[in-house]
Amino acid sequence: MSPPSTLPECWGHRGASAAFPENTLASFEKAIRDGAEGIESDVHVSIDDVVVMFHDPALDRTTDGKGLIREQMWYGENGMERLRTVKEPKQAIPTFAETIALLMEPENRHVKFNVDVKVQNDPARLFKLMHAIISAQPDWETTLAPRILLGLWHTAFIAHAKAHLPYCRRSYIGNSIEIARKYFWDHCEVFSLKFAVLTTADGEKFRRECKTAGKKIMVWTVNEPVQMVEAVRWGVDVIITDVTQKWLDLRGALRVDYDKIAARHGRTFLWTKWEYWPPARILDTWSNSKEVEAFAGPFMQEITFPRVSASA
Repeated sequence: MSPPSTLPECWGHRGASAAFPENTLASFEKAIRDGAEGIESDVHVSIDDVVVMFHDPALDRTTDGKGLIREQMWYGENGMERLRTVKEPKQAIPTFAETIALLMEPENRHVKFNVDVKVQNDPARLFKLMHAIISAQPDWETTLAPRILLGLWHTAFIAHAKAHLPYCRRSYIGNSIEIARKYFWDHCEVFSLKFAVLTTADGEKFRRECKTAGKKIMVWTVNEPVQMVEAVRWGVDVIITDVTQKWLDLRGALRVDYDKIAARHGRTFLWTKWEYWPPARILDTWSNSKEVEAFAGPFMQEITFPRVSASA
C-alpha cells in the first residue's frame, strides 16, 4: 500500500471543540496550539451589527442566554457580550473582529479560517460588515484575505460573496453532491462535504472530478481514527475535526509508518454503521436541503449579481 504524497491538513471544527466550548477564543487558540493549519467557525449578526462566532441561530443550547441572535443586542446591560458558555471552562462569545485579531497575531499568521456562513443571515449585510473588519487590518490583502474561505450553503449567497468579498475563496458546504455539481461547481474552488456523502460510488466519482479540475475537498466532521484513515485513502485536502490533537497525532504516525498504521484501521465500519447505508444518507441529504431552502428559498441556477456602491 503506497501512502499519499501529502496527508490532509487539520482544521479545528469550531476550534478544538472537544476540549473547550465550541466557537470560543479558547477553542480556537487550543486548535492553533495543537498545530492545526486552520480553524472553522460560524457567523451570525446581532441587531446592532456585530458579527459573532456562533453555530446555532439561537443562544439556548450552548450559553446562559436565550433567544435568536438576530433579535439580540451585543452591547448594553442585557447584551450578548455578557453571556457565557454552559460548558466549562465558561467562555464569552467571540466576535468576528476578535477572531480576526487572533489570526493577525504574528505567531498565527499561517492559520487559515473557514467561515461557515449560516443561511439565517442577510448576505449583503453580513458580507459588508465582514469586509469592514477584514479591510481594517494592516496589509490585509496579502496577510489575511488569502487565508479566509467562505463556506456557502445556498446559491443566494454566491453573488453577494463575489460582490462584497471578491478576494475570499469560496466553498460549497453541505451534504449533497448533486447540489454541489449543479449549482456551485463554477463558483467555488473548494467543496466541504459531510463524511458520509463521500463514502458512496458517486462520492468516489466526485473526488476524481475535483482532482481533475484542481478543486479541493474538505470533509467534516471527522473524529474517529477509522474515518480519518479512510479520508486519507480518499486523498482529501482537509480533515475538519473536533479532536485536532487526535488527528495530528495520527497524521504524525502515518508519516512514520503508513502501511502499519493504515492496516490497523479497516473499512468494515462503512457497512456496519447505519449512517452509511443509502436510506440514512438519502434522508439526511433531503432533510438538510429542505432546512436550507426553508430559510433561503429554492436553490437558483442563475446567479444575479447585486449592485455595489463604491463605498461598500
